[in-house]
Amino acid sequence: MKKILFMFLLSISFLARAQDFEGVMTWKITPQMDAATKARMDEAQKRMNDPATQAQMKEMREKMNDPQFKAMLESNPQMKAQMEQMLKMSEGGADNSYMPKNMVVKIKDQNTLTKMEGGIMGPMEVLTLKDKNATYRIDREAKTYSVMSSEGLDSMKVSDAKITKTGETSKILNYPCVKYVAESSIQGQPVQQIFWTTTAIKGLDLKDLARQQMGNNQQALFYEKIEGVPLKIELKHSQFGMIMEVISLEKQSLSAADFSIPKDFKETH
Repeated sequence: MKKILFMFLLSISFLARAQDFEGVMTWKITPQMDAATKARMDEAQKRMNDPATQAQMKEMREKMNDPQFKAMLESNPQMKAQMEQMLKMSEGGADNSYMPKNMVVKIKDQNTLTKMEGGIMGPMEVLTLKDKNATYRIDREAKTYSVMSSEGLDSMKVSDAKITKTGETSKILNYPCVKYVAESSIQGQPVQQIFWTTTAIKGLDLKDLARQQMGNNQQALFYEKIEGVPLKIELKHSQFGMIMEVISLEKQSLSAADFSIPKDFKETH
């Protein structure tokens, strides 16, 4: 489930690849879980709140104050960030939901910076640079980055999709949208994606994603059959579902520094 969710959200981050658009797109993410999945999530939260688990978290907090252990963590910023995230979750200081709540995409010169807010993926940023033809995962708290490979997604085989352009229309953020239905399967399980797209935003086009190289993964290929850019996407899978809708789209000048990796960040693998 986590890998499928990650693949879908990562592919969405590429949707903003544009010819001349510069600005910020903010998506609201609403999860839709069946009873069994919700029960598993509730059970995980219950275990986190268990006194024994809380005692372990207390022991971890005390250990992190030990000078020798502190020095070890400083040499491994990724581990430090993970432990701090676990402690925040145990204290209720972080979003304990599985799904992200929002996704913010900054766009400039066909580069994108995507930030997941909340959920199991947060905080996470994905930076895609056109000139390097590369995508990076950035952890600003740990001051680390890693090159993202398509290898992990190649195993998520997406079957040829059936694309249907319907006659249904709607307005989102006052942009006229048309409904497309994409039916496919991932690893033999049926997946339905519903796109509400508009052609009224200059410089944004879903077909740009189809031109990107994403390894052998077929997720991008059927996007070439859809006109415009989506402002709302509904995903229906046997394990989970979600609705993503653009709640803000602002054209604005952005700093080039937003689309670079800070020099003091360490590369991890």
